[in-house]
Amino acid sequence: MKDTGMVTGEILERYAQALLSVAQDNDIVDQVGQDVNTILSLLKDSQDLKDFLASPVFKAEDKKAVLTRVLGDSVHPYTRNFLLVLVDRRRIVLLEGICKEFQALLRKLNQIVLAEITSVNELTDDQKQALREKVITLTGARSVELETKLDPDLIGGVIIKIGSQVIDASLRGQLRRISLRLSNVS
Repeated sequence: MKDTGMVTGEILERYAQALLSVAQDNDIVDQVGQDVNTILSLLKDSQDLKDFLASPVFKAEDKKAVLTRVLGDSVHPYTRNFLLVLVDRRRIVLLEGICKEFQALLRKLNQIVLAEITSVNELTDDQKQALREKVITLTGARSVELETKLDPDLIGGVIIKIGSQVIDASLRGQLRRISLRLSNVS
């Protein structure tokens, strides 16, 4: 029996791949990529919208009407139709995951790496550019997207996560490594 997480992952990938294929066939990959970013931003900013779309209480027609009203003409008709298909197939609850999977596929297609940066303070533009250049050197990617998070517990420095690789250049990480070395000496 398959793990439900694995099945959900396959569903996300299948729908994201379908959206990417339609975008490629119609030469609107950049437009659909912008649409996906808009949708993710809406979902991030509105828990009410997420709850509404995930709720089995509301009818498909109501969900379609809300999506059409909220997005209006700000998304390409193919993107809007894709969302309506997700509602019809009762997959709209997976919208956020499908959008994130689409972004991952688009990054792979464009040889773009996503680097998740965790720091104590907001990074300056110069610091972000230096991190981009470092990640390009490490990965050989054409370009780098940075996703930044703040964590006051780091004390100083940054943690860089690229895929499954983690580079801990934080003061907290250095102190932890020193502590481990000292405990192994005694």
